[in-house]
Amino acid sequence: MIRAGYRQVRHVLKRGMSSACKDAGPVVLGIESSCDDTAAAVVTGDGRILSETNRHQYSVHEAHGGIVPGLAADQHLRNIPEVVRDTLAHANLTIADIDAIAVTRGPGMPGGLTVGLAAAKTLACVHSKPLIGVHHMEAHALMARMTHSVQFPFVCLLASGGHTLTVAVHGVNEHTLIGSTRDDSVGEAFDKVARELNIPWINAQNGGGPGAALEALALEGDAMRFAMPVPMDKTDSARSPDFSFSGLKTHVRRLREAAGFDMQDRQDRADVAAAFQSTAVRHLAKKTALAIARARDILGTQPQTLVVSGGVACNQAVRAGLDALATQHRMALVCPPPQLCTDNGVMIAWAGIERLRCGLLDPYSIDFIQRWPLDQLKHMRDRPK
Repeated sequence: MIRAGYRQVRHVLKRGMSSACKDAGPVVLGIESSCDDTAAAVVTGDGRILSETNRHQYSVHEAHGGIVPGLAADQHLRNIPEVVRDTLAHANLTIADIDAIAVTRGPGMPGGLTVGLAAAKTLACVHSKPLIGVHHMEAHALMARMTHSVQFPFVCLLASGGHTLTVAVHGVNEHTLIGSTRDDSVGEAFDKVARELNIPWINAQNGGGPGAALEALALEGDAMRFAMPVPMDKTDSARSPDFSFSGLKTHVRRLREAAGFDMQDRQDRADVAAAFQSTAVRHLAKKTALAIARARDILGTQPQTLVVSGGVACNQAVRAGLDALATQHRMALVCPPPQLCTDNGVMIAWAGIERLRCGLLDPYSIDFIQRWPLDQLKHMRDRPK
């Protein structure tokens, strides 16, 4: 990562734009391909979404019970040319109208990241556009600043299919990790429990997948019928802000074999889904409460906002549980709209805008980073001379 010179960034931020984008600040194309969504979007500096495109892969992966990295990479390779083309066309722009190109650099699946990076690097280099490599989880965290104008600092719970962590967000490029999962992410647990209960995936452009299907079935269930232990509730782990979801998944598997449970009975499956979801929400809330307490010491002030983002933030039970927690701590709960919580190109473009304003650009030679702790971001950039 390089810190761009003041003149270079000022030129990008103040250059004249097409009439559709005049006075809107920089216009950035964002490209996302870290998992199973091939997505792109064009976003302006004042937070307007000029266009976005997202190609999901639910029908490709459902038969396998989860995301198959090789198949996902193949789909990205097929989809990305048309996704970028359609995004620019729907915005009524050409690449000449774009001020910078932002792309997910990591963390994520190597195959998908490689496809997205190759497309973004080539476009940026050929057309002499600044390139911005984006940390996927920072993009989720910063999304609330576009949708709700959240001010720094704030506490953030990032809950997705690949990650579950709490961070104190000091500013762009600066985050302090507070808690993270010791095993499965909460989104992975939702997906695996859906598979254990043979719940068909929801195939939709927004709000689809196995986790959404479990949430829908849980609405029909009685969360009190099947008792489930709250993870890390023992004396030695109760005060840790870390998460753990593998035990819940194992408990569901054992329930399948228990007397009184019939896999063919929809009500039985709904009751287990409801019990699992309720317990997962309680666990998220309890550990996030510990993170809020630690954030006070880290930030040196009482945080005013709890941001919850990532795909699992679409879940209404999760939102309700964390809203109650935020109210208890006299904080505002901010969740981006559901369509901007799941992986999308908008969040990458917006993170690109935030980083562009800080002068954080990257050379065309950057590579993907499969595993990339969020708190290491600030240590990766070159120091200004």
